[in-house]
Amino acid sequence: QVQLAESGGGLVQVGGSLRLSCAASGRISEHALGWWRQAPGQERELVAGINWDGCRLIYIESVKGRFFISRDNAKSTVFLQMNSLKPEDTDVYYCAATQLFFTTNSRDYTYWGQGTQVTVSS
Repeated sequence: QVQLAESGGGLVQVGGSLRLSCAASGRISEHALGWWRQAPGQERELVAGINWDGCRLIYIESVKGRFFISRDNAKSTVFLQMNSLKPEDTDVYYCAATQLFFTTNSRDYTYWGQGTQVTVSS
């Protein structure tokens, strides 16, 4: 069983940066990981994903060049560096883990954190 806990969210002004962290209680070195976000009334969307060894990355178009996902398997932690934040980045951000090699389907992710709120003020 894996439990995930996000941290690092908060209120930031336009153009600012935040670094989200997600710490796992169990071993996640063989899991693909993803950062998802969900606005009220909307479906969750995959913001960034990373496979188990960090060699495969994926980003949604709107965050390319601004957000960077990374992981530290020794510390069972995944990060999302968020730069040049925009008001439309405001959302609850979730980290999730899957035992599949790599997937962008939320239904394939078995473990989810509780989420952390990111608010970008203009």
